[in-house]
This record gives sequence, C-alpha cells and structure tokens, in this order.
Amino acid sequence: MQIKEFSEKTGLTPYTIRFYEKKELFRVKRDEKNRRIYDETDIEWIKMLKRLKDMGMKLSEIKKYSDLRYEGNGTIKERMKILTNHKKYVNIEIEKWQKYLQNLDDKLEIYENYLKSISEK
Repeated sequence: MQIKEFSEKTGLTPYTIRFYEKKELFRVKRDEKNRRIYDETDIEWIKMLKRLKDMGMKLSEIKKYSDLRYEGNGTIKERMKILTNHKKYVNIEIEKWQKYLQNLDDKLEIYENYLKSISEK
C-alpha cells in the first residue's frame, strides 16, 4: 500500500510517517521505483511507536527500542528492560494524575457544599 492508504489505516499524517522514517524509528521498504511500500506488519509497528510516544516515552528511548527490534529476537531482554523502565514512569505519572484528580474532586465538593448551604437559606 502507498502512504495515503497507510496514513488512513494508522491515523497518522503522511508528515508524521515520514518524520518517523527520517528519525529511523520506522524502516520502510521501497519498490523498484523507490516508492514507499507498506504492509500490515508496518501498520502494527507504527501504531506501537505512536502508543509509546503517547505514553510519554522520549524519542531517544523509542529510537533505542526500535533499533533493538530491527536487530531481532536476540534483543528481547533489552527491549523488555526499556518497556519495564517506561512502565515505572507511567505508573508514577498515573499516581500524580490521580492526586490531581483528587484535588479537583475536593475543590468541587467544597463548591457544591457552599452552593448547597446558600440555597438552603
């Protein structure tokens, strides 16, 4: 498939796809006329790259992870280490956001109680 269809299937813009390719996060095959050719495995891989980015992984870490993936199954332990470290980061972020959410809930409760008290008068 060509980049337009690939873009539609992945939800990423052609610009983003080319950016990932330029940063060597994603290695694309080319045909005899040097046009990019994508397949279903490329869709899953680029979606994984997007998820890692969306989860806050730095591009430098995504690059390491991507390079290891392209090296093959001999790098699985190293890839697991990268993902395990990032999982710790995500858990810390979740805890932080849960505290923020609790702060908002506390403030909303104060406002609700205030409005309730003045409506009862």
